[in-house]
Amino acid sequence: HSVLDCSMFGIGLKLRHLGVLTASVIALLQASAHAQLTIEITGAGANRIPVAIADFGGDVSSSRVVTSVVRGDLERSGLFKMVDTSGVSMTEASPPVYAEWKNRGADALAAGSIGGSEDGRQEARFRLYDVNKQVALGGSAFVTSKPMLRAAGHRIADLIYEKLTGEPGIFSTRVAYVVRASATRYELHISDADGQNAQVALISKEPIISPSWSPDGARLAYVSFENKKPVVYVHSLASGKRIVVANFKGSNSAPAWSPDGRKLAVVLSKDGGSQIFIVNADGAGAQRLTTDSAINTEPTFSPDGQSIYFTSDRGGSPQIYRMSVSGGDAQRVSFEGSYNVTPRISPDGKSMAFISRRDGSFRLSVMDLDSRQVQVLTDSHKDESPTFSPNGRMILIATEMGGRGVLSAVSLDGRIKQRLSIAAGDVREPAWGPLNR
Repeated sequence: HSVLDCSMFGIGLKLRHLGVLTASVIALLQASAHAQLTIEITGAGANRIPVAIADFGGDVSSSRVVTSVVRGDLERSGLFKMVDTSGVSMTEASPPVYAEWKNRGADALAAGSIGGSEDGRQEARFRLYDVNKQVALGGSAFVTSKPMLRAAGHRIADLIYEKLTGEPGIFSTRVAYVVRASATRYELHISDADGQNAQVALISKEPIISPSWSPDGARLAYVSFENKKPVVYVHSLASGKRIVVANFKGSNSAPAWSPDGRKLAVVLSKDGGSQIFIVNADGAGAQRLTTDSAINTEPTFSPDGQSIYFTSDRGGSPQIYRMSVSGGDAQRVSFEGSYNVTPRISPDGKSMAFISRRDGSFRLSVMDLDSRQVQVLTDSHKDESPTFSPNGRMILIATEMGGRGVLSAVSLDGRIKQRLSIAAGDVREPAWGPLNR
């Protein structure tokens, strides 16, 4: 949100939480071991699939890492129940004794091993079995290395998840978020979806807000206040280099990528008021989209790239609207209640997550865009910044517990819930990255 948007809509929990201080920025990508996100499961799905993940064979220390990552990923998803595998030794090369696994209550079984490859690296192999039908469902092998064992575990968990649910797994994806480490230190972090392997992409004495992933996962757009005003940057994660995309007179805020990665929707106040513009990813060719005198903010593209959803007070209170990317009239989308903001569209285009005010609390809600039915998914008080997982099953938000910023994930049906927090400070502004192809 721009500063203007924050004061007008009261959703500048962002800036009030962040505070506005003084400046210097180090653009770097470095490990930050003290600040790993920890995940706590607070709710699970109704019908969890019982799955057995046998201890991986081969190099003991390496196999232990991979086994624990695979089990942890599947268990945290809320869709699987881990079956006890103690006392059984097998690898992907061993034919399973199906009767034994059926007796243990498993519907599915995965087994694997870590071996050496010819060039001195390691190879992670696994196979997945349907215990009831007594057939192999598939398997794979990944060349990996000691530093990349967790990544191999995430990829194996993704394949198991996809085979058993029919949806892409999201364990190999990444999450960006902002940590307020102290009154004068803000850090833009990128971690694996399980909160591990956190890297710091940016450190600043001034607030950083609104990170947004490019569709290819190679760049982040965000707003930094390092120049004493909100400016939109695009940051290449591989090189650490960044460019200014919007630094016009007034406020520059709320970047959102087009699905093809070639353009950004941004909110600019350069012509007075708060208006939505489309700019090229290099900052060129700014074109104004909204033309009325209302505050228009928080744009997001539909997955087909044809529409922009956004927040506006044009009807007297903050509500969600949709308009064509080529301009024209805007249609109101939200009607329940007097305060609905921050629209985010699911990857399949069928659902819209947003923040609604209910009984004085700001709560994550989701709307079925066909039926317009709304479900409130949380019972917290200060939810903000919703972001969909790239398979559309989970929504990550920032919220508050005990006066501290934490992240919370909830499934689209509201059953599966996780809480992600850091001992070292406030966590805000989550953005879930794309699928890792």
